[in-house]
Amino acid sequence: MNLAEVAPEMYHAWFAAESAIRRSALDPTIRELVKIRASQINGCVYCIDMHTTDARLAGETEKRIFQLGAWRESTLYTAQERAALAYTDALTKLGQEGVSDEIWAEVEKQFEQGARAGLVGVAAMINLWNRVAIPLRMQPEKL
Repeated sequence: MNLAEVAPEMYHAWFAAESAIRRSALDPTIRELVKIRASQINGCVYCIDMHTTDARLAGETEKRIFQLGAWRESTLYTAQERAALAYTDALTKLGQEGVSDEIWAEVEKQFEQGARAGLVGVAAMINLWNRVAIPLRMQPEKL
């Protein structure tokens, strides 16, 4: 199903939300790392392909992208990036415990309020996109 054709009003609203998130105070590199990480957890090949490409175009290194699946063990990420990734992991795997007070306290420590809002928005939005792309079996372009 081509959702943009079947439900254009809904689809355009989601893109409007994406535009607002891009205008937030959240650093663009962190925004792309969050999108890649959530997509890895959810197994969304379409979004992984899109956002690793976007991250590379924005100047992200391949090594940091390659190590993202093991970010907790890697020494390549800043304290701010680690807080964003911990939040992304907790939100994406959202269980009965939600996002712990400890994780949220670190987000508050590392990000000013506008960037925190951007983090909440981007993590929620990429999970929405994953939940659209996976059941619709969206695939990246083949080389």
